[in-house]
Amino acid sequence: MVTIGIIAGLCNGLFGSGGGIIVVPAMIYLLGIEEHDAHATAILVILPLSLVSVFIYFRSNHFDWSMVWKVGLGSIIGAGFGAWLLPRIPVNILSKIFAGFMILAGLRMIF
Repeated sequence: MVTIGIIAGLCNGLFGSGGGIIVVPAMIYLLGIEEHDAHATAILVILPLSLVSVFIYFRSNHFDWSMVWKVGLGSIIGAGFGAWLLPRIPVNILSKIFAGFMILAGLRMIF
């Protein structure tokens, strides 16, 4: 479990995201956690590692503050809707949506 956390933290620190892409599949396939619980737990796990990254990036002044406020507001709204929606999506659909996002993110990075 600590190794999963180290890899997730490294990805989050390097790429600004990616913790969920590591943590969710690891919890499902390596730790046997139910998919809905894995997604919800990943959010809680990602919070402290994001806070550490924010602190370090803040100290080195790597923020576009005009973007932070605009994207942050939208993210808060989206997070609330996503948290409300998660338990309402069947597991087979949730796994397909998650896989689709992972594929799109991977293709976007390649091309």
